[in-house]
Amino acid sequence: MPTHDDVDAFLTRTLVGSDPILDAALSAQHAAGLPSIEVAPVNAKFLHLLTRMAGARRVLEIGTLGGYSTIWFARAVGEGGRVVSIEAESANAELARANLRRAGVGDRVDVRVGRGADVLPSLEGEEAFDFVFIDADKESNTLYLDWAARLGRPGTVVVLDNVVRGGDVADADATDSKVQGARRGILMLGSDPRFDATALQTLDRKGWDGVALAIVVDAGEAGAAS
Repeated sequence: MPTHDDVDAFLTRTLVGSDPILDAALSAQHAAGLPSIEVAPVNAKFLHLLTRMAGARRVLEIGTLGGYSTIWFARAVGEGGRVVSIEAESANAELARANLRRAGVGDRVDVRVGRGADVLPSLEGEEAFDFVFIDADKESNTLYLDWAARLGRPGTVVVLDNVVRGGDVADADATDSKVQGARRGILMLGSDPRFDATALQTLDRKGWDGVALAIVVDAGEAGAAS
């Protein structure tokens, strides 16, 4: 009987395939000792296709790591598009920049170093983002969602990653801070009038998790992040 790992391998092999540039980015990330917490290949292509479907030309990514998903976004926006990716760790940012240069998309990506809470306000006044991907510390999900609305526009697509946490997100009494952060993000998406959202459970090589998918319906400053 095939397992979910077998299914993931089949889908990856059939729909994503092998890409030497992406493989090299992952190899460099692993060689540097970074954790294997990047999105799975099928999920990365899902994000890539969503970006293209939305016609996004400006993408904001919160959580760069080694730049694996960043490469997918940079390819999706194409020449003339722009990706701004925020990474808290300077060593990770340098590795990501090297991976992006190797992939030939370094000129369309701006990797900014610092905590999201510090970097996001510096983006105010720039052109609105068409797509926002949130994949950083889960404890700050509501803060990141607030800024996604502020820096977006009506119609901006927002994807919040790792929201199911092996099912623990449904447990209001969970003590894990990441679970509570994921739960607060879901509750915000369900109550904040700036968003219209849903969520999907996923099962892939990284286990049982999920993503929340939203559009900004009102980019005003209603709502509060914590």
